[in-house]
Amino acid sequence: MIALFPEGFEEVEREDGGFELAAYTDAAGEERVWHVFGGARSTDVADGWEDRWRSFHRPVRVGGLWIGPPWERPPSDAISVVVDPGRAFGTGAHPTTQLCLQVLQEIVPGSLLDVGSGSGVLAIAAALLGFDPVAAVDVEVPAIEATLANARANGVSVDAQVVDADDALPRAETAVANISSGAVTALDTRLDTETFVASGYLAADHPVLRGWAHVDRRVKDGWAADVYRRA
Repeated sequence: MIALFPEGFEEVEREDGGFELAAYTDAAGEERVWHVFGGARSTDVADGWEDRWRSFHRPVRVGGLWIGPPWERPPSDAISVVVDPGRAFGTGAHPTTQLCLQVLQEIVPGSLLDVGSGSGVLAIAAALLGFDPVAAVDVEVPAIEATLANARANGVSVDAQVVDADDALPRAETAVANISSGAVTALDTRLDTETFVASGYLAADHPVLRGWAHVDRRVKDGWAADVYRRA
């Protein structure tokens, strides 16, 4: 299915324990499925399917921040972070993103580094909260492209660049990384910063960072965010 539909397909679990794979395609795509799998079931999609994906992207409110897609109207009593869902992870809906946004609102603004920026939601929110300068790094080119595009759309300046896994990271007073537990642990000797906000992992995970003191933990829906200070 990945070879047939690299742009994406859907996996749907069935009550009998099995699953179905589904993709939006045309007659030629249906013929390819038949050729590979020896059979398939097809149904016509309803009108308006091109815009139906928008219903999955709803705005969220985290303290004084509102994060939502460009087709939603932000409220007048919040700082709005408009993020266009694209190929990069991060719309504000995930609990780890919300936990990071919650912590950032409690930190005195200074310089900030977003490690693994994805769509750039954390870097952009930080810039709107008064952090300056704001830098963002990611190993994926689409993530940096999304970060820069979303930063322009929000009228903020973010210095975003692609880095390799072992490249030196920019200096900042605060770093935030919404990645994985293992990737967070690997950052302990690479960061040149005083405060580190880490998330992207389950509450059962407890990353231990050499040279850092653990000062705070937040949990939401089974996910966690931790705050470290340079020991």
